[in-house]
Amino acid sequence: MGLDDKLKNSAQEAGGKAKEAVGKATGDEEREAEGRADQTSANLKQAGESVKDAFR
Repeated sequence: MGLDDKLKNSAQEAGGKAKEAVGKATGDEEREAEGRADQTSANLKQAGESVKDAFR
């Protein structure tokens, strides 16, 4: 996995956590759900990259 991919995925996950926290704090369920979705997406990308690395 390239370092730039790791950084992008980590940034997306951190952004998702922040978005989720803001959603919880403001009672905005849609923003909270978007934050969870961003985190899930980042985690799936990380897993996919790990699988690719395993086959190299």
